[in-house]
Amino acid sequence: MKNEKQALVPRLRFSEFQGAEEWTTAKLGSLTTISTEKVGDKTCIPMSITSGVGLVSQEKKFGRIIAGDSYKNYLILKPNDFAYNKSATKEYPEGFLTLYSGSELAAVPNSIFTCFRIKGESPDPRFLNYLFLGNLHGRWLRKFIQVGARAHGSLSINDNDLMALPVPLPAGKRSVAEQRKIADCLSSLDMLIAAQADTIEALKTLKKGLMQQLLPREGETVPRLRFPEFRDAGKWRKCKLEELAKRGSGHTPSKKNPSYYNGGVKWVSLADSDKLDNGYIFKTKNEISETGLSNSSAVLHSPGTVILSRDAGVGKSGVLHSPMAVSQHFISWSCEKSKLSNWFLYYFLQKMKPTFESIAVGNTIKTIGLPYFKDMMIVVPAVEEQQKIADCLSSLDALIAAKADKIDALKAHKKGLMQQLFPPAKKVEG
Repeated sequence: MKNEKQALVPRLRFSEFQGAEEWTTAKLGSLTTISTEKVGDKTCIPMSITSGVGLVSQEKKFGRIIAGDSYKNYLILKPNDFAYNKSATKEYPEGFLTLYSGSELAAVPNSIFTCFRIKGESPDPRFLNYLFLGNLHGRWLRKFIQVGARAHGSLSINDNDLMALPVPLPAGKRSVAEQRKIADCLSSLDMLIAAQADTIEALKTLKKGLMQQLLPREGETVPRLRFPEFRDAGKWRKCKLEELAKRGSGHTPSKKNPSYYNGGVKWVSLADSDKLDNGYIFKTKNEISETGLSNSSAVLHSPGTVILSRDAGVGKSGVLHSPMAVSQHFISWSCEKSKLSNWFLYYFLQKMKPTFESIAVGNTIKTIGLPYFKDMMIVVPAVEEQQKIADCLSSLDALIAAKADKIDALKAHKKGLMQQLFPPAKKVEG
């Protein structure tokens, strides 16, 4: 009797393929041919790779072509060829394998890539690519990688081991049809994700343009664009920021004392740079303790405090959502509500980011000294107009955040579908 647990079938199948034959496996080497053709005198687009994204032209990724003298030895990629990059990454520690979907001849460095192409009409290139995006190859190749090899750049993977990879395929006459159905389904989700990403970029461009219009240019006291109810309100007032908000700073408790850390007090440090420039800061990577707080110069800042990085990531800003301490790398401002909206200040700092970046000095780490912030000037309208501007820009940020959440949901849905539409990895490897 056939062991049902070993049946190679996906958990989810489209209606027209339900009841069809079980899937089978074939070695990658029986389906594809390794390509060793080099560029030589041909004209190709030098490519690089971004893990989880795919092949990108060197010019687009680096702003220039970095191929140099080694270009002639690059491996040629034709449309629908595959490229396996042997460099370990966090997301793909066994290397990243992707489809080249361009229409022109491309090329990748022969030192870290293995290239191959499909022999016949099966498997469908997109279908195979989704298997690789699900790290089918990684689960197989990890058994051939020596311990510690991942930490030393290019992985020493034998092409024969790669070509021995078992590839799951629908069986029977309708194999290609089922492959294409699966690829079409996942491609439609990719199109939705790309559309959401395009919308986010459009909203960011709109927000940037509005900030340039709603806030005066440097040296001016009237913005280019004003809400109707404030058009006759006159010039904005120029004054020291310290007249409108209380400036503060932070500190790092001694790391020699473990009791100063992991005590539940949120503490913004340079490790949280990825959380800046996104409005509210909700959580921090590290926490300190009440003991660490009381035995250092760090202080607990109240919710709504605006902070700005004056060191690494100089010019990035954020608003504290709950009581938090900060490291000495940050400047903080607690705004007087009757004089200055904290969200207006946040957007004002966002607009000033290029200025902060230009005045930062230092060879290794760029920084802005405290004297600059003590004398920092700002132009402000009445609080009512400040709040109107902040509300307008915040509404755009809310739309951007909603679209980003939608992308995350679509990606999670796609990941779940891939787990259902392909047989479980353990069954594929027998």
